[in-house]
Amino acid sequence: MCPQDFAASGAPWDWWEECEQVTGAEMKVHRCCFACHVASWLSTRACRWLFSLSWMTRGKDTGRKPRMSEGDSVGDSVHGKPSVVYRFFTRLGQIYQSWLDKSTPHTAVRWVVTLGLSFIYMIRVYLLQGWYIVTYALGIYHLNLFIAFLSPKVDPSLMEDSDDGPSLPTKQNEEFRPFIRRLPEFKFWHAATKGILVAMVCTFFEAFNVPVFWPILVMYFIMLFCITMKRQIKHMIKYRYIPFTHGKRTYKGKEDAGKTFAS
Repeated sequence: MCPQDFAASGAPWDWWEECEQVTGAEMKVHRCCFACHVASWLSTRACRWLFSLSWMTRGKDTGRKPRMSEGDSVGDSVHGKPSVVYRFFTRLGQIYQSWLDKSTPHTAVRWVVTLGLSFIYMIRVYLLQGWYIVTYALGIYHLNLFIAFLSPKVDPSLMEDSDDGPSLPTKQNEEFRPFIRRLPEFKFWHAATKGILVAMVCTFFEAFNVPVFWPILVMYFIMLFCITMKRQIKHMIKYRYIPFTHGKRTYKGKEDAGKTFAS
């Protein structure tokens, strides 16, 4: 194979066996040509990659979707259209988000369903007599969510020496400011429900059934709960805030007696 034939060949490993068949002085020539061909092949690949990168950047700057080559996108098929799997999961996510949006105003119903799932999970664990470590992990996860639900979005201890930003009301006649949580109620419910469902799925796999003496886990969880809630209550007393908003106070004027006076 002559050096001119290298340009028309494919990748370097496609004709490497042919280079090994020659001996003597021709071996040096073939080695040099092989090195040149590898460098040429790598530079061509690099130029293509830089060109595609610049085209994607140009499409992002102009607000247009860049045209991808075949196989560049995971969710695209060879014809540039979304694949069936990608469209299925996209549609499934849209339906799931739609149901979440519809359930947002129904707070009581949502929490009743979550408590029902918790009751079913506890019955399943009691009947199976196992998966105590999964239950303990679920309890710790729910405890962390509850503490974030009771905590303000901005820690008052970080704003003691600063006058910037909103602060919590500390007097009865002070301006009304609603309590803004670190973890909103809807996100708290959503995360708690997902945790119960994940724990329920784990009970179907024997690998998560780690043998453990469950009374120790119960005592440790009670102790951890008491210590955490004590620290949270001290924090509420120190910075004088209540993690619940009952609504803005309204004032009524004096009732009109209905008497008229003649001038």
